Amino acid sequence: MPFLFEDYCLDANRRELRRGSELIPIGPKVFDLLLFLVQNREQVVTRDDLLKAVWEGRIVSESTLTSHVNAVRKAIGDTGKEQRLIRTVSRRGLRFVGKIIEEEMPARALVTDPGTDLGVQHVKNIQEPIRAFEVDAPTETREAAPVFAAGAESPPPLPDRPSIAVLPFQNMSGDVEQEYFADGMAEDIITALSRFKAPFVIARNSSFTYKARAVDVKQVGRELGVRYVLEGSVRKAASRVRITGQLVDTATGAHIWADRFDGELGDIFDLQDQVTESVVGAIAPAVEKAEIERAKRKPTASLDAYALYLRGLARLHQFGNRQANDEALRLFTRAIELDPEFATAYGRAASCYLSARINGWIPDTANAIAEVKKLTQRAVELGKDDAIALCAGGNALAFVVGDVGVGAGLVDRALALNSNLAEAWHFGGWVKIWLGEPESAIERFARAIRLSPLDPWLMGMRAGTAYAHFFLDRYAEAASWATMALQCSPDYRPGLRIAAASNAMAGRLEQAHKAVARLRELSPTLRLSNLKDVLGPYRRAEDVARYEEGLRQAGLPE
Repeated sequence: MPFLFEDYCLDANRRELRRGSELIPIGPKVFDLLLFLVQNREQVVTRDDLLKAVWEGRIVSESTLTSHVNAVRKAIGDTGKEQRLIRTVSRRGLRFVGKIIEEEMPARALVTDPGTDLGVQHVKNIQEPIRAFEVDAPTETREAAPVFAAGAESPPPLPDRPSIAVLPFQNMSGDVEQEYFADGMAEDIITALSRFKAPFVIARNSSFTYKARAVDVKQVGRELGVRYVLEGSVRKAASRVRITGQLVDTATGAHIWADRFDGELGDIFDLQDQVTESVVGAIAPAVEKAEIERAKRKPTASLDAYALYLRGLARLHQFGNRQANDEALRLFTRAIELDPEFATAYGRAASCYLSARINGWIPDTANAIAEVKKLTQRAVELGKDDAIALCAGGNALAFVVGDVGVGAGLVDRALALNSNLAEAWHFGGWVKIWLGEPESAIERFARAIRLSPLDPWLMGMRAGTAYAHFFLDRYAEAASWATMALQCSPDYRPGLRIAAASNAMAGRLEQAHKAVARLRELSPTLRLSNLKDVLGPYRRAEDVARYEEGLRQAGLPE
C-alpha cells in the first residue's frame, strides 16, 4: 500500500503524490527525495545519503539540493519555518516526522559506510536558513581546545604540494541570516579550490572546527599541516554586503593576497558565485607564485619532481627568452623522469615547444610535432581530470601540430573540470581565434583576465583580445589592446605583430613601422613569405590574408 500521512498519499509504484483526489505535480528528483525521506523516517538523513540515493552519488551544488528540499516541502504544504512534516536536525540533516497512517512497504535502511563521517556541508538558503548538513560538532569542541591538544598525536607534516585551509568567514553583521551566507562563502571556495590538482585543500569538516574561535594562523598551519590559510569576513549594510579575504603564509605570517568585494544581496547565490570565482582566480596563481619562489630557495640536492616542475614553470614564464625556454623543457623532462605519471609536467613540456614555435626557435618542425604529439598523449592519458595538463597539452597540440579540433576539445574538457582556471580560458580564447570565432574569443580572454588580472601570461590574454578585434575589423581597438599587451612585455612577438598590423590598418603608419622595426630586430629572418612558420592554425583563409596585408602595410618585407 502507499504511504499515507495527513491527507496526502505517496504512491511509490505509480510514482504519484496526491492530496485527496488532487494529483500534485512533482518532479522526478523531488519525488525520489520525498520517498527516500519517508522510507527512512526512523533516522536522520544526511546530505551524503541523499546524494547516494537520489542523485546516484553524483555531486550537485548546494543551491540545487536546497531547491529540491524546498520543493518537497512546498508539495506537501510544509515550510522551513513550520517544519511540520520535514524537520531540520541541527548540524546533522533532515528527518521526515509526519505520522504514517498506513503502509505496506517496509522502511528501507540507509546504506552507509560505518567508517565514514556522515556530517557534511549545510544547505545554503537565505530565505529559509537551515543548517541541515553541517558537522555535528559539540559547542565545546568548536570553541575550546586546538585540534592537536597536549598528549594527542603529532601534527601532520606539510605535504609536498601547496596546501591550504579555508577558515569559516566571520559574520560581522550581527544578523543571524548572514551566518549561513558567510559559511556558504567559505564552503564554495573550498569546493572551487578542490578542482585544482596541485593544491592540497583541507576538507570543510576540519577547517570549520575553528568556527567562532580566535585563531593564530601559524597555529592553524601547524595543526592542519598546511602552508597557507585563507580567512575572511562578511559585513552587511542594508541591501549591500562587503566580503573581504586574505591569504596568509602560515610559516611566516606574511600576507600573500588580500582583497574585498562589494555587491547587492538581491540574488545571494549569484553574489556568492561571483566572489568565489574572483577569490579562487586570484589566490590560485598567488599560491603558485609563492611556491615557485619557495622552490627557487631549495638546495639543488633536495629537489623532487614537484620542485623541478615549479622551477621549470618559472623559466617558462620568461616568455621570449630562448635560453629560459630550453631550461624549462629540461626541468620538466627531469620532473617526468622522477615521476613518470606527472601529467601536468607533460603538458608544460609541450608548452615549451609552443613557445619555441611562436618565437621562431624550432629548427626541426617534424621533430617538434612528434614530441608534442607524444607529450600530449601522455598528459591526456595520465591527467583525465587534470585541467592544467589538458589545457596546456591541448593548446600545444592545436598550435604546434595543427590539430585544432582535438586541441579545442581538450581545452573545453579542462574548462568543464575547472571553470576557475584562468589559463584554460586564456588558451580557449586562442583556440576560438584559430577556429574563426573572434567574438567568443573576446569573451574567453575577458574571463581569463577577470580571474587572474596579474597573471604571468597577461600579455597573451591582451594580445589575443587584440587579434580578435582585428579579425572583427575593429583596428583601433585592436591597436589599443596590443599596446596594453606590450606594456606587460615589450618584446612579446605576437604582440608586436598584431600592433604592427592593427596600427597599419587603422592608418597609424608611424606606430606600425616602429613595431615592425622592433620585430625585425628580434626576428631578422622574418618575412611575409615565412610568416606561416609562427602563425597559429587559422581555419579561415581570409583571416590570414587580412593579417598579412596589415603587416605588409606596416613594412614587413615580402
